[in-house]
Amino acid sequence: MPPETAITKGLRTYGAFIDGTDVPTDSSSERRNPATGELVARFAAGDEAMTDRAIAAARREFDRGPWPRLSGADRAAALRRLAALLQRDAELLATIEAEEVGKPIRLARGDVAGSIALTEYAASLALTQHGAVYSNLGEDFTGLVTREPCGVVGMITPWNFPLLLLMQKLPFALAAGCTAVCKPSEITSGTTLEVARLAIEAGIPAGVFNVVTGRGSVVGERIAASFEVDMLSFTGSTAVGAAITRASAASCKRLSMELGGKAASIVFPDADLEDAVDGVLKGVLFNNGECCVSGARLLVHEDVAEDFLRALARRVAEIRVGTPLDEAADVGAMIHEDHLEQVLRYIDGAVADGAQIVSGGNRLTDGALGDGYFVAPTIIDRVRPASALFTEEVFGPVLAVTRFATLAEAVELANAVDFGLANSVWSKNIDTALQVSRRLRSGTVWVNTTIDGAPQLPGGGVKRSGYGREMGAAGFEEFTEVKTIQIRTGKRDPFFVQ
Repeated sequence: MPPETAITKGLRTYGAFIDGTDVPTDSSSERRNPATGELVARFAAGDEAMTDRAIAAARREFDRGPWPRLSGADRAAALRRLAALLQRDAELLATIEAEEVGKPIRLARGDVAGSIALTEYAASLALTQHGAVYSNLGEDFTGLVTREPCGVVGMITPWNFPLLLLMQKLPFALAAGCTAVCKPSEITSGTTLEVARLAIEAGIPAGVFNVVTGRGSVVGERIAASFEVDMLSFTGSTAVGAAITRASAASCKRLSMELGGKAASIVFPDADLEDAVDGVLKGVLFNNGECCVSGARLLVHEDVAEDFLRALARRVAEIRVGTPLDEAADVGAMIHEDHLEQVLRYIDGAVADGAQIVSGGNRLTDGALGDGYFVAPTIIDRVRPASALFTEEVFGPVLAVTRFATLAEAVELANAVDFGLANSVWSKNIDTALQVSRRLRSGTVWVNTTIDGAPQLPGGGVKRSGYGREMGAAGFEEFTEVKTIQIRTGKRDPFFVQ
């Protein structure tokens, strides 16, 4: 654990973090624990001038600083030191994450562990990055294809996985030799600012990673529009992604966009139904359902639908909803009251449309939950494909159930939404699993598992779920530019005949 400081207990107060220094502002925003109402943090409300200052620091370090010019081995060593510091401060980071987001502490610990693994993997990519040599072009012609850092990277991250989604970007960008400016969500900025401090402690030069907190309409739009930012990596809603695309248009910067999702869990009769029940519940309830790859739709074969729903109802009754620091909690609070009300409206709308509530469907206020923003884990059967609950991203612990009769119908239903981030297939028949996986239009397909992965495996979307990839070698390459160098040796043959 780190030495005890004012930041490790009680109210946490942060400025922006620019050029290796905390930068206070005259105005700030407050963050209250959505489960308890307790004031847990204050964040600086950054403005355009502060954003420009952060961008200038990152620009200076990329253009003239040492970081892009270090060897891959040196950058890898710094990232390994950062991973060790994340491990040292793991419990603090998990507590910050749990309190600001409202998620159970055991899930927040998983986010920290995943962030450490991503950083360690990115270090290995810094060490092994290489280009290609083409020596078969002729005896006097050699071609070099190199990968170079793409420049200053703007990063805009969401509130649901503030640390993990930052670390799906930052260590890969740093491994490539880029510098960065990040705007985290203005309501869950704590862990991002802690990482910025740890980066300095790890020996990453000041100005390489800068953080400006504040509104997306101010800070985020400034980063998107800036001609001094070479690339922007965004994770968030499809609507905000479209706004960022418009804001960045004049600068023609490269974009990597991980946007909304509406994943389906498809259960066939030949699945291990006990495993499928557990997987479907994890898919929809993980991180309180506030997850872009949440398995928010269940497509279940009509031959097993009734038995499967009964099994789901029995298991969901055992799910523990609790406050963030409750070690036994499975599901926590919604991020804020407006979102709570929106999730409840989706439930009411589905019922009005003829769907049937199997379990849940209400706000929870009993006992220790008090006035927290808790929604009961909810299963809704007979959801029509035209329903908003079927087609729109709800971002809550709500499972929309639709039945199918054939493999072709299951694929059609799964693809019948605007999103294409992830889907899950539950079948022990390899023909079924492979046929369906190939036909699903999503960047990720899980077979007999869900919300699974490893740092080596890239993720990203198709359709209105965005483009570009994070993690894996593909995620590293997002932060590089390919340069072709063509070399002729010996005496030149004249182009113009004399």
